[in-house]
Amino acid sequence: MTDHELMQLSEAVGQALKQRGATVTTAESCTGGWVAKVITDIAGSSAWFDRGFVTYSNEAKMQMIAVREPTLIEHGAVSEPVVVEMAIGALRAARADYAISISGIAGPDGGSAQKPVGTVWFGFATAQGEGVTRRECFSGDRESVRRQAAAYALKTLWQQFLQKT
Repeated sequence: MTDHELMQLSEAVGQALKQRGATVTTAESCTGGWVAKVITDIAGSSAWFDRGFVTYSNEAKMQMIAVREPTLIEHGAVSEPVVVEMAIGALRAARADYAISISGIAGPDGGSAQKPVGTVWFGFATAQGEGVTRRECFSGDRESVRRQAAAYALKTLWQQFLQKT
């Protein structure tokens, strides 16, 4: 996805949030704040985005967004249970209406047979108690995996939650 396409997607998400009077927060690991950056590239984004969390380390996940240490130990940072806790923790900490969480292996190192490079888990949570998780395996170099993950996160938020009437 090009920068222009990412910007268009971010604008669509922002317009939908603004129309609802809703806010979104992010809890990002492998994307390093890329989703928050794309959101805040849009003029007026302060109407729907107050804060995001870059929780690259396990310690940051625990301290900033209340991911439990036993969850990290049992499942690893790149897992469904962790992105669920990340999304819920970010939602609560930011007092937002929607939360996106992302944890993955962007590479070029860090992969395994069970979790190859390109594996990314996504969590989505709403203040109304809805939640969705997704696992994707992207190909390409580190930047490509991170860009695809940022785009996927915004697109999924749009399709799963914001296109609803």
